[in-house]
Amino acid sequence: MALHVKLTIGLAASAISALAGALTVSTYVAAQSPQQAVDETETLSIAVGGQIYDDWFVALEADEPKATHPSYPAAGRQKGAVTWRCKECHGWDYKGAAGAYSKGSHFTGINGIRNRAGGDLADVVRILRDRTHQYTEQMIPESAARKVALFVTRGQTDTDTYVDSATKKARGDAARGAPFFQTICAVCHGQDGKELNFGSDKTPEYVGTLARDNPWEGLHKILNGQPGAAMVSLRALNIQDIVDILAYAQTLPAK
Repeated sequence: MALHVKLTIGLAASAISALAGALTVSTYVAAQSPQQAVDETETLSIAVGGQIYDDWFVALEADEPKATHPSYPAAGRQKGAVTWRCKECHGWDYKGAAGAYSKGSHFTGINGIRNRAGGDLADVVRILRDRTHQYTEQMIPESAARKVALFVTRGQTDTDTYVDSATKKARGDAARGAPFFQTICAVCHGQDGKELNFGSDKTPEYVGTLARDNPWEGLHKILNGQPGAAMVSLRALNIQDIVDILAYAQTLPAK
């Protein structure tokens, strides 16, 4: 369930950006495990890398690939540009075939990227360019590839810690998450999370829908922002605050 909403928010976006900039970046960095600790100045780069992982041709305003990725498995059910998105094979939980994509319409049988957490940046950049992935510098320039590598090696979240994989319930406190949502997220999404429809008139999809159906995607987007939209990264918050926001989002109307 990808969110492909391009917005021109104006004052609302400026207000959110100012708020996010005022928050202390070190709180989120300190909340990570030692292998994920990063220089505070790289937090923005990690968030951008997360957006590129999500949808690189939107995040980088690049040409959308026309054909299905050459390495996309024949058994997969997707085709076209979506097969070039990192998340399409490795998943929103970063576990690939071992996680939420172990079955269903997004199953590919491809491994996740969890084993790259804490790894070498140059190694990840090399993998992006290899014969399997085939991301050229025209697609993902070197500076952008490094941001992806920062996200993969320093910005991943162990989603099992924060989301119950069996029930999809966020391991957070909705009551604590409410003030964050209502003072930050509601500026664009509305108090009930239904201001923006990510789906269609026939099959609407709101914040509440996404948070319940795909909490891993919700967690990823709260942390990193939405490619091509005025949705900022909230990595400045403590990770538990992020999970509390997700828990509150799961209480919002799905229809």
